[in-house]
Amino acid sequence: MDELTKELNEIARAMVAPGKGILAADESSPTIGKRFAALGIESTEENRRSYREMFFSAKGMQEYVSGVILYDETIRQSASDGTPFPRYLEKLGIIPGIKVDTGAKDLAGHPDEKVTEGLDGLRERLAEYYELGARFAKWRAVITIGDGIPTDYCLEANAHALARYGALCQERGIVPIIEPEVLMDADNDIDRCYEVTGKTLHSVFGALYRAGIKLEGMVLKPNMIVPGKKSGQKASIQQVAEMTLDVLRRNVPAAVAGIAFLSGGQSDQEASAHLNQLNKMGGAPWPMTYSYGRALQMAAMETWAGKPENISAGQQAALLRARANSAATYGKYSEELEKAAAGV
Repeated sequence: MDELTKELNEIARAMVAPGKGILAADESSPTIGKRFAALGIESTEENRRSYREMFFSAKGMQEYVSGVILYDETIRQSASDGTPFPRYLEKLGIIPGIKVDTGAKDLAGHPDEKVTEGLDGLRERLAEYYELGARFAKWRAVITIGDGIPTDYCLEANAHALARYGALCQERGIVPIIEPEVLMDADNDIDRCYEVTGKTLHSVFGALYRAGIKLEGMVLKPNMIVPGKKSGQKASIQQVAEMTLDVLRRNVPAAVAGIAFLSGGQSDQEASAHLNQLNKMGGAPWPMTYSYGRALQMAAMETWAGKPENISAGQQAALLRARANSAATYGKYSEELEKAAAGV
């Protein structure tokens, strides 16, 4: 293993360290603005900064969070004491990361399918982000299930973009999070989710291989295998875990440094319970943890509600979810644990 691979592997392994996961705080300003608006919070730059600081400064958060994915605005902001957020996180032992894609856009000639953009100028942006303190990055591909989709072309286009992004990251000494998300919004059953996820992962790792990606220096951020939200079907925790682990074992090389699942619109408790069952079953060749956004943040955002006097309560809500998911990485999460932590 050469020096660059060793460096990347060290960062990647720290990102999936036992009992820790990744906080996805990389919502764009319009996205977080919508969530603020739903709660009656004004989406000013200062409110967004204050909200992120509430999370980062929660006492003990570093025990459960290994890294934080930042947004372009956030990586340039500072804590109340003037410390730039990347440096603030580093002091806590949390690795700063950065979202680098510019969003999923319509795939020309393929209705209802998307391709993620942002490769133009990425090498230069990664160099700047590295100087600002980022040591890992994230790029999200969006795969939609529907009538006749995803097409092979959609999978190939997104896999190619993920591979080019990953290669540019590793060239700069930045660990890429590879995120091919099969959306759970349609009316498909769980078997169709399994099928599409397997095909997606197969396409992605083929592209990563051709691009020369160092698997030891990357983290995969996949969806879990669940029925579509519009299907009216409900899968058991055991079935979700079994099918998720099976599709990963069939398509993800053991050399990958770790798996950090996305929550994909699951409820807070579902995301924790599914991760817990995956780790209880054992037999995976990689560490399995979380890279959650809404499933870590929503309770805290609702509690905080944009009011300075609610910061402490918001931090406690954030820590509750972080502790629950930390327990899930050991297979020790339970409803009783969550109720006890909540004082119920």
